[in-house]
Amino acid sequence: MKLKFTKMQGAGNDFIVIDAIRQSVHLTPEQWKKLADRRFGIGADQMLVVEKTRLDGVDFRYRIYNADGGEVEQCGNGARAFVRFVTEKHLTDKSAIRVETMSGVIEPRLETDGRITVDMGTPILAPEQVPFDTTGLLGKVEEQETLWPLDVKGDTTWISAVSMGNPHAVQVVPNVDTAPVETHGALIERHRRFPKRVNAGFMQVLDQHHIRLRVFERGAGETLACGTGACAAVVAGIRRGLLRSPVQVQARGGELSIAWAGDGAPVMMSGPAVSVFEGEIEI
Repeated sequence: MKLKFTKMQGAGNDFIVIDAIRQSVHLTPEQWKKLADRRFGIGADQMLVVEKTRLDGVDFRYRIYNADGGEVEQCGNGARAFVRFVTEKHLTDKSAIRVETMSGVIEPRLETDGRITVDMGTPILAPEQVPFDTTGLLGKVEEQETLWPLDVKGDTTWISAVSMGNPHAVQVVPNVDTAPVETHGALIERHRRFPKRVNAGFMQVLDQHHIRLRVFERGAGETLACGTGACAAVVAGIRRGLLRSPVQVQARGGELSIAWAGDGAPVMMSGPAVSVFEGEIEI
């Protein structure tokens, strides 16, 4: 089977985007994993699939597969790439669209300056809905945020548990350059207290409106940027009284702008998304 694709990136978070409206796409987890392989496939952090939706008032369905071949609920940087793709491919002439995902409907829009803003929805903070198992744990409260102790290789790491449609464990570190992202990130991702695994965020606060962030993503390892991770980090920082909206998030691959008005409000994320190249691969 031959498959047409577009390679895209948003702040260094790279994607294979596939039009499943104009071509038939039925791949196994192993085939998705092969596409993501940087030596034997195309190479990507995630694969994004554009499909028709059956929901009234919604324009598209958006499916996301991680580099390990597993389907996941949400990808913020991918949502921006999605908008750029459907616009460039003339699948829509709207500047704002409604998109069905596994975790609900999101509303990205193309701005006049070329950046893309995504309404990422209201963050989920109840541990059982993240999901995060707090059985036997005694949390501590900073401002509005409850921090939870997580045993990581014999050390206690204090994290915020936030879901942006996918689960995140956010910790504050003195310096992201020296943070144990690869070692502790891998352990946190598969920690027994996160039944669906988790994205591990390492946040360095520069001032109330600027942070640096590294994220070890579930099923992908560390990526150059993580949109939902940026949203989760800013939410946790604002609730702890460390940050004030809006916040510029400096990831290794670029910068994202996150705005959040507080509990009950949606998180707004803005940033770039560009096409890199197009091709066709035989699966």
